[in-house]
Amino acid sequence: MLISGSEAVFKAIKEGKPLEKIYLQANINASWVSEIKALAREWMIPVHKVPVEKLNSLHVIGHDGCIAQIARVLYHDLQQIIDVTVEAGVVPLFLMLDGITDIRNIGGIARSAYAMGVQAIIIPERGVGTLNEDAMLTSAGALEHIAVCRERSLMKAVDTLHLNGIKVYATEMNADTKISNCDFTIPCAIVMGAEETGIYPALLKICDEKCKIPMTGNFDSLNVSVATGIVLYEVVRQREL
Repeated sequence: MLISGSEAVFKAIKEGKPLEKIYLQANINASWVSEIKALAREWMIPVHKVPVEKLNSLHVIGHDGCIAQIARVLYHDLQQIIDVTVEAGVVPLFLMLDGITDIRNIGGIARSAYAMGVQAIIIPERGVGTLNEDAMLTSAGALEHIAVCRERSLMKAVDTLHLNGIKVYATEMNADTKISNCDFTIPCAIVMGAEETGIYPALLKICDEKCKIPMTGNFDSLNVSVATGIVLYEVVRQREL
């Protein structure tokens, strides 16, 4: 669902409606632009500057250079989710997605994450697939039941995890350590990267340990949704033992 026009977008933000993103006409010169941007930063809503042709293609009237997309999921604060998890006496288990744009993969990942006891999925503001109706459908409703934390920077999200004593594992097919040799019984987060590019190098560098899924077949990689399910099964196996 779309909200058309700067006044309507202002109202939606101030009323606390969850917004997926705001489309702002590039090079627009209006008095309300700076305030929209400031409110978006405060509420951690991504702003995308687009040509007027993009706005017109959305087929809404009276947009005056500003259109917002209502979020299909409610985003949560990472620190609050950590606090709630710890207070409940549960060992933290988080999943971080870097550069995964295929919403079918995200939906499949959400299904595995919810089934395997992940408390939250951490995604960046940009560079990840939109959690729209298709993502909800592919997840079979899991995205409605698992917390999603949208962070301005995954690097800062790792810092937050570290400050709370949560170890961050990065999955990387060239890693030396197999997932079966990692200690997943401790508070931890697992980073999954896109199939084509993997995890962003700077993010990979600040992770605590790299691990891989052992494969006997001569094949480069697994689908990221399948790989996530395998890693999370190993977490559950260890924690049940």
